[in-house]
Amino acid sequence: MKTSIIILTSNKLEYTQKCIESIRDFTKPGTFEIIVVDNHSTDGTVNWLQEQADITLICNKENLGFPKGCNQGMEAAGGDSVLLLNNDTIVTENWLENLTTCLNSSPDIGAVGAITNNCSNYQTIPVHYASLEEMHRFAADHNVSNPEQWEERLKLVGYCMLITQEVIEKIGLLDERFTPGNYEDDDYSFRIRQAGYRLILSKDTFIHHVGSVSFGENRNNFAELLRVNGEKFEKKWGFNPTYSAYIRLELIDLIDAPKEQPLKVLEIGCACGATLLKIKSIYTRAELYGVELNEHAAEAAKAFANVISTDIEQAQLEFEPQFFDYIILADVLEHLRDPWELLKRLKNYLSPKGAILASIPNVMHYSVLRGLINGNWTYQDAGILDKTHMRFFTLNEINKMFLQAGFGKLEYRATTLNATEDDKNFISEITKITANPSDSTQFFAYQYLVKGAPEISQDIISSLINRIAANQELESAVSQLRAAEIDDVIKVIESRFQDKVELLNTLAVSNFLAQEYNHVLPYLNRAFEIDKGNKDTLYNLGYVLNSLEEPGLAKTYLDMISDKDEQVLKLLDVIKRASSNS
Repeated sequence: MKTSIIILTSNKLEYTQKCIESIRDFTKPGTFEIIVVDNHSTDGTVNWLQEQADITLICNKENLGFPKGCNQGMEAAGGDSVLLLNNDTIVTENWLENLTTCLNSSPDIGAVGAITNNCSNYQTIPVHYASLEEMHRFAADHNVSNPEQWEERLKLVGYCMLITQEVIEKIGLLDERFTPGNYEDDDYSFRIRQAGYRLILSKDTFIHHVGSVSFGENRNNFAELLRVNGEKFEKKWGFNPTYSAYIRLELIDLIDAPKEQPLKVLEIGCACGATLLKIKSIYTRAELYGVELNEHAAEAAKAFANVISTDIEQAQLEFEPQFFDYIILADVLEHLRDPWELLKRLKNYLSPKGAILASIPNVMHYSVLRGLINGNWTYQDAGILDKTHMRFFTLNEINKMFLQAGFGKLEYRATTLNATEDDKNFISEITKITANPSDSTQFFAYQYLVKGAPEISQDIISSLINRIAANQELESAVSQLRAAEIDDVIKVIESRFQDKVELLNTLAVSNFLAQEYNHVLPYLNRAFEIDKGNKDTLYNLGYVLNSLEEPGLAKTYLDMISDKDEQVLKLLDVIKRASSNS
């Protein structure tokens, strides 16, 4: 097996030398060939490359750009796989072995990429090295092949992308409409996925990347190139390449379920599904669902999620009530005609422990207020005052909207921008005239992150307890009650039911059998407070406490039973023998 490593050069000889030297130092001989395509360098790069016996060199008389240059190298490649590698990288121990292991691990993997210190697309990790020597020590410790560190992605950045020859033969070369460069790797990634292959980020492979060497010298030209090529991508694919592949990590962080839990997650406005795919990498048993207005983006997400393309405000969702554990609304509510009504509808699809996860721009952010006060407020192409927004929210209005929709349990976080001293002084002045001069936090919040769980009313709690009392769908009723506060359940039982102690014991035992231990002792303790001589309560306290490795306390309650039957005596004997053995 051989890999064809393709490197483009356009001056910057010192970077090219370090890159090629690192390949020689950290790649097993005989497993690779190096093909360098030079785009009319004038700094001695060509002379140096011509002196290297182990390099195949292609020289262009003009700068043909990144896509065309890569295509020249791919056409000359003789390996079983092709690796596109920027010349401002330094490879590390085990780098190619790890990438190749990942690539060859499944026939449906079309390309893999590495992580680094400097890259877009969430392919960076924090590093603290201060020299190349420290970097190589860091990489040597990190680069241990581990399939658990392989993560499926929508796209990979082309600074280091290993591709099978089968994929290249099937989908062709890079699209040269993106010359001189940028978004050709996004395009190639989506073409690979469209052909039925997966893309994997091999997080067990770290290489060093300087970044922005080719395009970074003229920031204005670079920004214009990004804009133009972004428009080319959107014209070709029908969706924005950046927004549609954006991973909402800040909302994923609000999910607090155990990693092994089989979650059902719905994302409204899922675009190409990048956030859903990330959730799947963390919660491997998750079932993914999406609703997306853009049919082209929805088509990309359908490769791994159950996605429908429709207007959520017009859609009739065909899901069972209480079907989802989480429903995600990332920058969606501000675009709707009636977000209040949608929240009410979505609440019906949440499980008893489910939650809405939403991000909503804050119209009280200092950037908005400054523009309004100065009289130069205008719609922006993106951000809080995006011209596509139909609704604008403050924290107070967000809170009212969720409460009116029946979400009584609300948690808030906020994202912020880096405020300058002028920004801070402006906020300080604005705060002086507000109702609460000590609170300036709402002016710093750029976007609110909301986690909203449905409030369970006393009537709903009472209805569920009635089902428990009648032994009707006992397991389901007890499960739904866990979404309510334990104190609220106890209050309803005490105020509305005669057989209080029996119901509290039933709840405790049912939760114990379901291994929901946090919902056991509170009910038993309250039952004991109501009737300290109740035999069932005393036995259940003894049994539970012994199971929780509190045999001394368990024996105390069991000893309080005056007429000990065979079951009680047997448990006491178990506790006694365990104590003597210890």
